[in-house]
Amino acid sequence: MDSVISVSGLRKSFGAAEAVKDVSFEVHKGEIFGLLGPNGAGKTTTIRIILDLFKPDAGHAHILGGPMTEAKKPRIGYLPEERGLYRDLKLEDCLVYLAELKGVPRDVARKRALAYFERFDLVEHRRKKVNDLSKGMQQKAQLIATLLHQPDVLIIDEPFSGLDPVNTRLAQELLIEERRRGTTLIMSTHQMHQVEEMCDRIVLIHQGRSVLYGGVDEIRRSHAENAVRLVARGDIPALPGVTDGGLKGNTRTLRLAPGLSPQTVLQQLAGTPGLLIESFELALPTMDDIFVSVVGGNGSTAKAAD
Repeated sequence: MDSVISVSGLRKSFGAAEAVKDVSFEVHKGEIFGLLGPNGAGKTTTIRIILDLFKPDAGHAHILGGPMTEAKKPRIGYLPEERGLYRDLKLEDCLVYLAELKGVPRDVARKRALAYFERFDLVEHRRKKVNDLSKGMQQKAQLIATLLHQPDVLIIDEPFSGLDPVNTRLAQELLIEERRRGTTLIMSTHQMHQVEEMCDRIVLIHQGRSVLYGGVDEIRRSHAENAVRLVARGDIPALPGVTDGGLKGNTRTLRLAPGLSPQTVLQQLAGTPGLLIESFELALPTMDDIFVSVVGGNGSTAKAAD
């Protein structure tokens, strides 16, 4: 599979502080890739090395087939944690200007911007100064600015920050559409439910090192205990090798002895008179559970610069 971004053996220090100690991963064309880690893990430093804002002390970060060049920059969209709109410009003028800097003709940029304004309910605000917009509107505007030049690669840091549930869904749908278009996305976020819903693969960085890397489903299965979750009406019988793990809401967890397959348990339950099984699934851990277990409970899901 084609690698759009390749990071290998990355190291970077600032004085005596070693921000990145050993980070390696690849991002494939047309996927949404999660760049995860607790505060101070080295995620932002890694992104800035990929973008050639910092030079690594060792290792390499290649993008679009090699080191960053001026010719590649218009093909990349970057949504940083620190937002970068000109606050005293009118919204439409600001976004069109930024698109022009990426090589988009002014009339094309205005047409694209208007389509995004309509989608994000910003048409009536397009003549307002950026500084006069709400935090959520500014976040939507920043996302539009990142997409307006139709980049091949998107690197986005906390894209849903400040958005209400409706606009979060709109932004999520927009990014998934970009993936369908063939765009490659790196998403740095602490919202683990978004990782589960959107990301194909992830790397988890902790204390400057890659500590977890692979497909989201693969990682969840590799961290799973031998357990199932079910929703059922009626009394669940005692079964050999099965321990009741408790009830959460209307979902009960059953822990299975080593070697006991979920299929065997399902067959036994399905044959129980008076028991109606409404759902039955493997008890996979959430990405939030895995995040906490891997970083040892020392990572916070609150965003901070690193």
